Amino acid sequence: MAVCQAAAWCYRGGSISAEPRINDRIRVPEVRLVGPSGEQVGIVPLAKALELAQEYDLDLVEVAATARPPVCKLMDYGKFKYESAMKAREARKNQAHTVIKEMKLRPKIDPHDYDTKKGHVVRFLKQGDKVKITIMFRGREQSRPELGFRLLQRLASDVEELGFIESNPKQDGRNMIMVLGPHKKKTEAMAEAREAQAARKAERQGYTHDDAESADEAAEAPAEATSEAPAETPSEA
Repeated sequence: MAVCQAAAWCYRGGSISAEPRINDRIRVPEVRLVGPSGEQVGIVPLAKALELAQEYDLDLVEVAATARPPVCKLMDYGKFKYESAMKAREARKNQAHTVIKEMKLRPKIDPHDYDTKKGHVVRFLKQGDKVKITIMFRGREQSRPELGFRLLQRLASDVEELGFIESNPKQDGRNMIMVLGPHKKKTEAMAEAREAQAARKAERQGYTHDDAESADEAAEAPAEATSEAPAETPSEA
């Protein structure tokens, strides 16, 4: 019956809140109370728990609604929500998503284009991403698959310090495909990128500080010369 009522409520456009009940929204005669520092206060009437919350200038938060009686804790609920949101944001920031990048080449690619494409592959592997290399055959090139195979092997050899062949070259219609995987994990690549960014920032700040000191010294130099000039005038006279 309760499930049907909840379903009907959702159908009418309502929603079941995931937020815990706090303060006067708690509707039970008694609760198992946990103090601000995590100490066990014990089972107390709801009115007493609310009185203690007011005394400590905190909120009474229901942390285990299914327990009998429900478990409630005295806390600063606004601060708790803020810290939880910041932790979730940091977790999302550090979450690693391996991305498969794609690079397309022709069997008879010229050296300059090859170096450019290889540079992109190197960058992707350094970022901890996989790279799908596609050799595109056209016309009579389809009768020379060994050209594409040799090109893929050459590329894999050129970037072997950063990646490895995860999927060997294979023919797929008019294309030949190979997948390179990075030696470094995505999380390691992200951590190194953050460290490099912090180092560059620190270097820029240090450079600006040195420039400021040099400017101050240059500004003081004319003043010293001016102060010495009047002292020489009486001796010449």
